[in-house]
Amino acid sequence: MLSQQDLLQKRDTIEQLRQSSSLSLNHADQLGQSIVSSWQRSNSASIPKDREAAPLTHQKHSKKSALEIAIEHCGKELKHIAEQSSMVAAVGDIGSTIIWTAASGQMRNAAERVHFVEGGQWREDLVGTNALALSLKTQRSSCVFSNEHYMSSIHDWVCYAAPIIDPYSKHVLGVIDLSTTWNHHNSLGLLAAERCASIIQSALLEYQQQHLFIRAFSVPQVLFNGKIVVLTPRQIEILTILALCPQGMNLENLHQALYGERKVSIGTLKAEMSQLRDILGGMLGSRPYRLLANVEADFLQAEQALDACYTESALKLCRGVFLAKTESPFLCAWRDCLESRLSEAIFKAHETDVLLKHLAHFPEAIDAVERLIELTPIGHPAHQMLMKYKDEQ
Repeated sequence: MLSQQDLLQKRDTIEQLRQSSSLSLNHADQLGQSIVSSWQRSNSASIPKDREAAPLTHQKHSKKSALEIAIEHCGKELKHIAEQSSMVAAVGDIGSTIIWTAASGQMRNAAERVHFVEGGQWREDLVGTNALALSLKTQRSSCVFSNEHYMSSIHDWVCYAAPIIDPYSKHVLGVIDLSTTWNHHNSLGLLAAERCASIIQSALLEYQQQHLFIRAFSVPQVLFNGKIVVLTPRQIEILTILALCPQGMNLENLHQALYGERKVSIGTLKAEMSQLRDILGGMLGSRPYRLLANVEADFLQAEQALDACYTESALKLCRGVFLAKTESPFLCAWRDCLESRLSEAIFKAHETDVLLKHLAHFPEAIDAVERLIELTPIGHPAHQMLMKYKDEQ
């Protein structure tokens, strides 16, 4: 553990680097590449210079997420950890919006002043460098010490964050952050955050009994209670439609959504539903048809990421075409809507690394090419290369 003198020296060193006109490789070695990269992104974002607190949102989703339900089961344990360690604990969703907090008496007022509370939006492009957003960005545990933070109002803080991983899909669902004052910095802080993340993941695992996970990008696949289920493409389409319509559908509407005007009998669909009910062990309800299991899906997570304006997470999830071979009019329309929303998000993106990663997976993504051209200076060699790439498409 660093002494108070060491911590003061660390603050002084960081402040000197903050005042540097440019950041070199040596600075990256001193600070860590993730902090330097975050500073650069923060400086490029349109963050008001006088911002002292995170923006607040009061938007509530009508349906609780799996993460929110898991926190209800382990919240008391997390609160106890925060109080005993004189910290504030916060859980953020995939869009860096805080959905739950618990604070010790020492940190409660400080947390409220900077909106480190439920509804606080801690995206990097809104408040700059912070551990919560950085951990989501890197998908690794992160520590942001004192004046490594972008906002001056939290220069007295040290924050430790760890991503929360879905036990089945292995996708990042959110982040847990533990924060205290800089003079209480402890190298064990990251381990504590990781321990809290594992507590939430255990609660997720318990909640997700009778759990259905649908992968619809790239190679479609369905997992039931963590095991791959062998299904026909048509059965996967049915489950996908029902996942998108949690209120359920009657037989006629489901037939229309699945087959449209194709000449397929109602009896054929009834047989498909009967087979699915046998496979899912009764987790398929009728009148109306609906899924009774806990349902998660990569396409639902992508939609949630877009709702939260977290473009990078959405692009990471969309690694392939959504049910590329489907002829279902309902699913084709939903795919068109999703692709339109993704394209809109791409044209609002400011981070070239995110767009380049997307282009690596989708070489035909002309919207990403056009946005990269917009973000690249005209005289830059990359600009010329992108223009040539666009002309060849």
